[in-house]
Amino acid sequence: MTERDTSAVPLLVGGRWEHDGNLLTATAAGDGRVLGHTFEATPDQLNRATDAAVRAFGITRKLASFERGEMLRRAADLIMAEVDSVGASLAAEIGKPITDARLEVRRTAAAFRMAGEESERIGGEVMPLDLLPTSRGRWGITRQMPIGPIAAISPFNVPLSLSAHKVAPALAAGCSVVLKPDSRAALTMLRLAELLVEAGVPEGALSVLPMSTDVGDLMVTDDRFQMVTFTGSVRAGWDIRARAGTKKVTLELGGTAPVIVDETADPAHAAARTVAGAFKFAGQLCISVQRAIVHRSVYDEYLDALVKGAATLRVGDPLDDATQVGPMISGPAAQRIREWIDEAVAGGARVLTGEPGDGPYVAPHVLDRVPPESQLGCQEAFGPVVTVTPFDDIDEAFAMADATPYGLQAGYFTRDLNRSWRAFDDLEFGAVIINDVPAFRVDNMPFGGVKSSGLGREGIRWAIADMTEPRLLVVAPEAG
Repeated sequence: MTERDTSAVPLLVGGRWEHDGNLLTATAAGDGRVLGHTFEATPDQLNRATDAAVRAFGITRKLASFERGEMLRRAADLIMAEVDSVGASLAAEIGKPITDARLEVRRTAAAFRMAGEESERIGGEVMPLDLLPTSRGRWGITRQMPIGPIAAISPFNVPLSLSAHKVAPALAAGCSVVLKPDSRAALTMLRLAELLVEAGVPEGALSVLPMSTDVGDLMVTDDRFQMVTFTGSVRAGWDIRARAGTKKVTLELGGTAPVIVDETADPAHAAARTVAGAFKFAGQLCISVQRAIVHRSVYDEYLDALVKGAATLRVGDPLDDATQVGPMISGPAAQRIREWIDEAVAGGARVLTGEPGDGPYVAPHVLDRVPPESQLGCQEAFGPVVTVTPFDDIDEAFAMADATPYGLQAGYFTRDLNRSWRAFDDLEFGAVIINDVPAFRVDNMPFGGVKSSGLGREGIRWAIADMTEPRLLVVAPEAG
């Protein structure tokens, strides 16, 4: 049943704020306290938002480059001015430690600023077409044209930044966009919507609609959208691809991110970086280190440093500046991780550090001797756990890293330049990160996976390319 509540945070529907929909209570991930109320959109609201996006595309596609650039830079400035307040909202809703939440707000601003800069560099090409006698004197001119209204679906774990990687390039390209953020970050995402409206996004060019999966499915099959861009689980992503029809689809999905540490590397440094890359946001990142593959000659030193580093991380209240690891997104998510760890232990694994915790809290875990066929050994954990396995030669290490249906990012610590190039050539991942963990990402790099981990690339410039299509003008000489 839909409700109207003027005290709840309104939805942005086709450029207008609406105080109705299916009432949604926003709660804190850490302790379940009520943070406020908003709504999940109804099918009617989604339909009107989509109609508005179609109409607004007639405006956005004709905006001059400087107009798009100025709008996006204004958005960046407004977001930066709200680092503390938006960061606190984000930390409370999803349990991200406050220092990481503030960093995400800053990265969101940076993404909009980059998009503003890239919007002024969308170019084309002039090419000779006189390659045959029949095309004498002809020239071609290409332009990158915006693809049309875009349906964007973003997850709970990095809601601001990952939404920015969809909304900012869409607006930079001249497209309109309807965003379905995860309802668990609804209040924060609607605050972002307010800031984008204040920045001057044309009416109807942006709708921000938390909604149920059933309502969100209507976006996937609606032919008024020319593209669907999705970040989330592997299963949901490929289901979207199967049902999207003729739309362009980009998918940024998950993986079991490996890091290789060979005998030439500094094991203490590699372990310190693994701690940073495995347990940020309680491991709830698609590129969190899940599998450490370590040469036997440095295995003990690496493992000792990793266990000590993981054990010293402070677990606690996400709103406390001293907290390094907060809660998982929910009690059931934490319980799943506990069950996966128990299954691995039953199969012979050892827990070297980590307590199961209570409710949504799970301490950082390091395990070795994990059976490769266990869920922890072959499925995306999406939690604060890393497994460690020794190897004897680099061929074995590369084979272990690639023994997965996923291929998002891999890390490799080495001082051997030739092996670095070989890893780049041979490892089947969207990115190979030399001398750092797979959790490394900056906002201008092409980001995405191969195999089951995704389709297409994000990263501002790369996303703009996906959200535009080349159009060709052919100029023939005048007759006579």
